[in-house]
Amino acid sequence: MTTIVGIKTKDGVVLGSDKRASKGFFIGSKIVQKIAKIDDTLAVAIAGQVSDAEYIIKIAKAERRLMELRRGFPLSTRESSRLIANIAYSGLRNYQPYYVELLVAGVDSEGAHIFAADMSGAVMEEDFASSGSGSPIAYGVLESLYNQDITNIQASEIATRAVSAAMERDPGSGNGINILAIKNLQKEVVA
Repeated sequence: MTTIVGIKTKDGVVLGSDKRASKGFFIGSKIVQKIAKIDDTLAVAIAGQVSDAEYIIKIAKAERRLMELRRGFPLSTRESSRLIANIAYSGLRNYQPYYVELLVAGVDSEGAHIFAADMSGAVMEEDFASSGSGSPIAYGVLESLYNQDITNIQASEIATRAVSAAMERDPGSGNGINILAIKNLQKEVVA
């Protein structure tokens, strides 16, 4: 029970989330951080079981770093998303699924990307995405306000409005909003 959103912009990417962690009909925490920064170019927003998401992120950080050291260059956002989805899918294949839905947002040499990943191992690239119990409401806001020319500042406002709208009607979402923006990599100009 949560609401997370991801938005691709001309400047980079923006992730937003609420802060409520529920345990059935009980509010377990009002200060949960559902956006995990992997590094300066990649972050993940979490919907679902917090312990499963934390485990996947911990493993993904380590595996990603090992792969980068072996290769000698960083993984793209698409490769990182595939890595995270494969880790999530490994639980399902072992009959111990990780109950999570993730939005992977990042920037690389190809630009900005938002990927939706879940425990089935599926990875889908979107211009904007939402997940969690409040996502149907958040999608209404995202659909009506998104365009491809928005900036990170505008996307932060849209993400805030989308999560806020979900918090008004979804009992699993609430207690404030977190926003994280990542700027595109600066391209060097050779003169």
